[in-house]
Amino acid sequence: MSMPFYVSPEQAMKDKADYARKGISRGRSVVVLQYADGILFVADNPSRALHKISEIYDRIAFAAVGKYNEFENLRQQGVRYADVNGYMYDRRDVTARGLANAYATALGTVFTEMNKPYEVEIVVAEVGIDVASDQIYRLTFDGSVADEQGYVAMGGQVDQVAAALKERFEEGLPLASALGLGVHALEQQDADRHLEAGQLEVAVLDRARDHRLFRRLPAARVKQLLDEAGAGAASTEPPASDESESETEGGEGTPAE
Repeated sequence: MSMPFYVSPEQAMKDKADYARKGISRGRSVVVLQYADGILFVADNPSRALHKISEIYDRIAFAAVGKYNEFENLRQQGVRYADVNGYMYDRRDVTARGLANAYATALGTVFTEMNKPYEVEIVVAEVGIDVASDQIYRLTFDGSVADEQGYVAMGGQVDQVAAALKERFEEGLPLASALGLGVHALEQQDADRHLEAGQLEVAVLDRARDHRLFRRLPAARVKQLLDEAGAGAASTEPPASDESESETEGGEGTPAE
């Protein structure tokens, strides 16, 4: 008679967590950061059909990394949750906090009760009337929720991306500067990689708009903003010293012509 195979609950949970983390790390990164007029989402995603960033409700957006079919299932659940609650009660009752709690329950249930956890990490963000009232919630594969401030990085070599954001992030950045920072952070995963506008998926929750605040930025607009960010960075650099030139033209031992 064979003995039953036994794995302790602690080991089983650790194995599930390791499995999910490895799956998420293989994906392309996404960054979410606040700027002066709202919340910016930037994803390393050349696909024009398979979105990592989506609208959930009037002031709420969703970003994800990991297995597409799994986070797309979560996105659809979030849309249904928002529609039903907005219809039954009031549109103002649909909040990022409530949606994050619903996602945490769903992810926690899958992680504890299913053999295979979801290989996803998601952000639910809601733009407020000002920067102080913005809400950004990060949810991991096991249902853990973190209330983030300023910026979030997910997927890929997340430590390098987060370090670049931490080094350069400032409150109240204009949109062009915020986008330039987000792209710079994504490029830190590979020193030889330069991300073009066509390789990015970019969207914003713009508090200055009326009604639907979510909008996607087309590649042409992304390129324009990146050019503005590059021009702004160049204008802040100190001018090159002309010491070497003066030495060449009139320095000792080198007569000027």
